[in-house]
Amino acid sequence: MAERIKITLRKSVSGSKPMHREALRGLGLRRINQSVFRADNPSIRGLIFQVKHLVEVEEGA
Repeated sequence: MAERIKITLRKSVSGSKPMHREALRGLGLRRINQSVFRADNPSIRGLIFQVKHLVEVEEGA
């Protein structure tokens, strides 16, 4: 089974670039302090890298 990671939105998206908003939408994050669990794969890691200043990631959650 693929490892899973917990992604939590910690900062507001207001004033951020449209590409960052799209990345957060792709991850399934809408509100501050909302958390989602996603499979740990390169496509998810790429989305996280784009918005690393807005989210918090927990490995092996």
